[in-house]
Amino acid sequence: MAKILIADDERDIRDLIAFTLGFAGHEVIPTANGEEAYQTALKVIPDLILLDVRMPRMTGYEACRELKKHDSTKDIPVIFLSAKGQESEVRTGIEAGADEYILKPFSPDQLTERVRTILARK
Repeated sequence: MAKILIADDERDIRDLIAFTLGFAGHEVIPTANGEEAYQTALKVIPDLILLDVRMPRMTGYEACRELKKHDSTKDIPVIFLSAKGQESEVRTGIEAGADEYILKPFSPDQLTERVRTILARK
C-alpha cells in the first residue's frame, strides 16, 4: 500500500503506530525526532508523514514547515499527532502545512481510517 513516515520521540507510541499501520498493509518508516523525520523524508519521499508535535532537535511544526519548502516533499500530506488539543495548537499545525491534526490518545481503528481517508484524497 502506502509508504508512511512516522516521527515520535516516545518509543512505545512510535511502535504502536508502526504496528497499527503495518498491520493495515502499509510500509512504515519510523523516526525518533523531527530532524530525523525531515532528513529521512527528503531521501525516501513517503506517501504520507505522521509527526508528533513536541520532539527534540526539531518540533513537528518545524519539520513540516521545512518539508513544505522542497519541491519533492511539499505535496506530501502531513498528519500531526498531539496530546495538546487547544485551538491555537491545532491552528499552528494547519498553518505549518498539515492536512490533519489527531489528538492523542487515539484508537488504532481511528488512526487507520484517517490515514486511509487522507491517502484516498492524494
